[in-house]
Amino acid sequence: MQQQINILSALMAPFLLLLFPLCAAASDQHVTVHPGDDVTLRCEAGDVSIRAVEWTRPDLEPQYVLLYRDGRSDPTLQHPSFTGRVELVDRELKDGDVSLTLKNVTSRDSGRYECRVKSGGSRRTKRANIKTDPIRVIYLEVTDSEKENYMGGNTESEHPVNGNFPRGHVGLAAGGVAVLLVAAAVFVVWRYKRC
Repeated sequence: MQQQINILSALMAPFLLLLFPLCAAASDQHVTVHPGDDVTLRCEAGDVSIRAVEWTRPDLEPQYVLLYRDGRSDPTLQHPSFTGRVELVDRELKDGDVSLTLKNVTSRDSGRYECRVKSGGSRRTKRANIKTDPIRVIYLEVTDSEKENYMGGNTESEHPVNGNFPRGHVGLAAGGVAVLLVAAAVFVVWRYKRC
């Protein structure tokens, strides 16, 4: 029996290592909207005491889309193109909701958006830059509906404006692969026992 477990472990290890990057990629989200729409970029920090929230676009300088600290938005480091166009969905940050609403999008808003949160005590946040990995990465694409439909893309009804796409396509695929691997492993053990 121990030999069967060793064989199964040796067969499963490489496949399980392949699943980890797939699960990490499942946290990335792709959102497609049309020019002039408002969009909500979803980000949840969990049940923590939030001291600061950063929404950034790494390709811009300055990169801040929104910086929220000390209980209010801080526009001093914000990229000028977002002035007056962004706000947190819940300014009280209840239940860790740090989602961002971006109003009247244009094609220049297409890009990678990163959400970061600093949690902890209630003392003031002096530094602007939160030195952690993003808890959510969203790729926003602003596309003209005629061009999108011509290119064989999805219609607006299939991609809601608020960014609530069906999540986990990659995670679902990873789960499917995991189920197939377990089924294959069970088959190998069963076949080995028969021999």
